[in-house]
Amino acid sequence: MKLKRSGRLVDMTRYLMEHPNTIVSLTEFSERYESAKSSISEDLAIIKESFEAQGVGKLVTLPGATGGVKYIPYIKKKAAESFLTSLGQMLSSQERLLAGGYLFMTDILGDPFIIKEIGRLIASVYIHNDIDVVMTMETKGIPIAYAAASQLNVPVVIARRSSKVTEGSTVSINYVSGSSKRIQSMVLPRRSLSKGSRVLIVDDFMKAGGTIKGMMHLVAEFECLTVGIAVLVETGGESPKLVDRYLSLLKLGQIKEGTAVPIEIGNYFNYFREE
Repeated sequence: MKLKRSGRLVDMTRYLMEHPNTIVSLTEFSERYESAKSSISEDLAIIKESFEAQGVGKLVTLPGATGGVKYIPYIKKKAAESFLTSLGQMLSSQERLLAGGYLFMTDILGDPFIIKEIGRLIASVYIHNDIDVVMTMETKGIPIAYAAASQLNVPVVIARRSSKVTEGSTVSINYVSGSSKRIQSMVLPRRSLSKGSRVLIVDDFMKAGGTIKGMMHLVAEFECLTVGIAVLVETGGESPKLVDRYLSLLKLGQIKEGTAVPIEIGNYFNYFREE
């Protein structure tokens, strides 16, 4: 399709943001817009400058015959701090506190804008880790998993409490819940993971980390590698955690009756690196 530069810039921006972490050759763009590669290169320079000025991502140029450009989702530190502070304030209402030390987060997990931003924060940390798949446990971790996976441009696999006939044969393990100390089960279809896959585990809430530890064992059963762990909220006071290295966006502090729920930014910025 032949477009004026203004139209080309709009469509190229849309295309790149819909295909994150994917190499797009100059030839592909040149044929798509029926334009010279030199014009395409100039357009990409404009988009690159705009992306970086607004802090919505980066364009990486890859030289060579098989090269091109790749859109890398990214967020600036100041924007990340602002978003996490705002999200913490939303979760700090005492009315959100549930039995067992959990928080009501269903409305947060159902908000498309908030979920997209959570996914972008997670992807900003793990975008260079060659992730093959994002894994979570049913059910509340699913929106976060898809948000992160959409930014990383990889598939999602979901571990379940019990097998479903529509998923074929499965691998099942037993694990001990870190908080309740109860033995529980989780299953994953055999076709979900290919041997050697690099897996990012995400979840919405972590107390002691028993469920995440179980997912790590399940990943190992498939002869795959857990290369990262990210949770939306972790609790303080659960010591020790059953997992060592994990990223948390927010941290729930010690709860005192009659006061606001203490929420602070988690260890996110221990892993975040501004580029």
